[in-house]
Amino acid sequence: MRETIVRTALLILALTNQILSACGVDTLPIAEGELEEVLNTVLTGLAALWAWWKNNSFTKEARTADALMHKLKEEKQ
Repeated sequence: MRETIVRTALLILALTNQILSACGVDTLPIAEGELEEVLNTVLTGLAALWAWWKNNSFTKEARTADALMHKLKEEKQ
């Protein structure tokens, strides 16, 4: 569950940073605008890929299903 919260928080942070940057708000104390834009884009891309790749189980039912899946995988081995 902690991993889900961390991935979601990073994605929200990256998206917020990207939006602020697109609106002209300096989010990093660096004078070069190009470097800031590249870093924001990379951060957003990595957070989006990480959040998309992982199974984010938010509901109690989804976490229960994940636990059952892990139990079945262990029994299979």
